[in-house]
Amino acid sequence: MDYKDYYKILGIKKDASADEIKKAFRKHAVKYHPDKNPGDKAAEEKFKEINEANEVLGNPEKRKKYDELGENWQQYANNPGAYGRGGSGQQRGYSTEDFYGDGSQFSSFFESIFGGGTAGFGNSRRRSTRVSRGENTEATITLTLDESFHGTSRQVTLNESKLNLKFKPGTSEAQVLRLKGKGNPGSNGGENGDLLITVHIAPNPRFEVKGSDLYFDQPLDIYTAVLGGKIAVQGVDKTIMMNIPAGTDSHKTLRLKGMGMPVYNKPDHRGDAYVRMIIITPKNLSDEEIELFTQLTALKK
Repeated sequence: MDYKDYYKILGIKKDASADEIKKAFRKHAVKYHPDKNPGDKAAEEKFKEINEANEVLGNPEKRKKYDELGENWQQYANNPGAYGRGGSGQQRGYSTEDFYGDGSQFSSFFESIFGGGTAGFGNSRRRSTRVSRGENTEATITLTLDESFHGTSRQVTLNESKLNLKFKPGTSEAQVLRLKGKGNPGSNGGENGDLLITVHIAPNPRFEVKGSDLYFDQPLDIYTAVLGGKIAVQGVDKTIMMNIPAGTDSHKTLRLKGMGMPVYNKPDHRGDAYVRMIIITPKNLSDEEIELFTQLTALKK
């Protein structure tokens, strides 16, 4: 069997740092992972080679042994006692137990140096390894109605990292925002999970939000309710003059088209506002006003 150049397999130099080895392994493992290449035998074999190279170069002790043996590995396989430590004739016994991997992943070359029947180290209990994507992380954030309307930015700290979050106008209650790769780290070079942020809109004392529509009450004086006219109505972002039909009853709801919340991802579209009229009974009337109401009552009779 031929010598395996683990550095070449990972595409790194022989003086590569531990971080460079880890980065190279993750890059290749994701590319050739069987889950991404179903039924591709060539990719499966490449994945095994990458994992084998990482098992050796990713461990300082194994890497040192590999570097010392180099292309003289076959001489060691035939006479392992010649490579004892410290000249005492004693030797560190390597086996596949030393590695986080299923023995079926390792080549005969690997077994010859680090364990298995060909090097005389015996069979060991073997643990399987697999590249796994990290779990998603969930979080909640509360916005005011004004922040929901106009959009906003927030800075949050997660796992000692600061994240700048941007919320678009129209972000609504229970909306879930996904930040790819900001969740828990994967194992053995797997991708990070995602961060899922659930948005809550804080209750507002005046406005109630339903989808992209707004609902609120509007005080109405009795005179305008009876005779009709125009009143000033304050929305979230502006005040408009609203026409009130004569004879408007208390609790009658009138619609203001386009005066609701922005539609998410459609900045030029807005929902409607539904305004419920609440007639206010006049108090502290003057003598003249009382006389006029008395006359109206008499006319009704």
